[in-house]
Amino acid sequence: MSSEVETRCRSDCFSTSLEANGEVVASLPKVALIAGPTASGKSALALALAERTGGTIVNADSAQVYRDLRTVTARPPAEEEARAPHRLFGHVDGGDTGYSAARWAAEARGTIDAAVAAGSLPILVGGTGLYLRTLIDGIAPVPPIDPAIRAEVRAMAVGDAYAALREADPAQAALLNPADTTRIARALEVVRSTGRSIAEWRRERVGGIGDRIALTALILLPPRDWLYERIDRRFAAMVDAGAMAEVAALIAREDVPLDAPIRRAIGLPELAAAALGTLTVEEAITRASLATRQYAKRQYTWFRNQPPADWQRSDATATDELLAQIESRLKAD
Repeated sequence: MSSEVETRCRSDCFSTSLEANGEVVASLPKVALIAGPTASGKSALALALAERTGGTIVNADSAQVYRDLRTVTARPPAEEEARAPHRLFGHVDGGDTGYSAARWAAEARGTIDAAVAAGSLPILVGGTGLYLRTLIDGIAPVPPIDPAIRAEVRAMAVGDAYAALREADPAQAALLNPADTTRIARALEVVRSTGRSIAEWRRERVGGIGDRIALTALILLPPRDWLYERIDRRFAAMVDAGAMAEVAALIAREDVPLDAPIRRAIGLPELAAAALGTLTVEEAITRASLATRQYAKRQYTWFRNQPPADWQRSDATATDELLAQIESRLKAD
């Protein structure tokens, strides 16, 4: 980092709080957050902000943690990663089935602390709401689940699991879609293993960093037509850039279980079908683009409605305009 950028960051990377008499009572490290749906321009903005401030980019995308699928998950290319520090990108092997939001949040806390200690602005960037919520608000301190109970629950058909949940935890069951295999299994294994509803555990969140940082958030919500057209172009470009080879290498691995989280990456099932010959590449691109648009729609709705009101929303699409917006907020906060 240049001496000019380093000086600016060391002086601007903390936010002070004042008592009524004007005396400084706290100095909180600034953290920038760039969030929004896939293909909304987050990576380009994060890189521009990092280069302007000497910042450190911290991944908050659950798919981009895996090293196996750089192209399919739209991870920043190596040449962009060389222009600014990038952390928590591609550091997890696809065969690691135990990676979770809690593990990512623990790594992110350490990464943010290291960046602050080095005088570098941490820049969180990603579209995984669960990751961001876990890091900022904390996580429910659910004890480890009894392995025998987990195995029993995960072996149940979803209908049987839902019936069991309605009996063991009717309030939680009423909140879930009867076909939501993952959430039903989680709620059932928690109540059976701990004797308490998962809702009770969630009221006891621990480990959040929201009260010890000065967060400046910008949520990118560009026009939907612009976003969907960009998704279609980007997915076709991914295939041209070698996405099929990545997918073929992954599905050939015998140490990556069929239920491994990496296999749920958006677009991977369709490209895997093409690699196995059950779809043409053109059919796979069409279906994968549709799946990505549907995922982006869910993200769009979540980011528009769920985060706090003081997280700024922007419908801008130009990186320069977005950069000016977040820099202005960083200076004001």
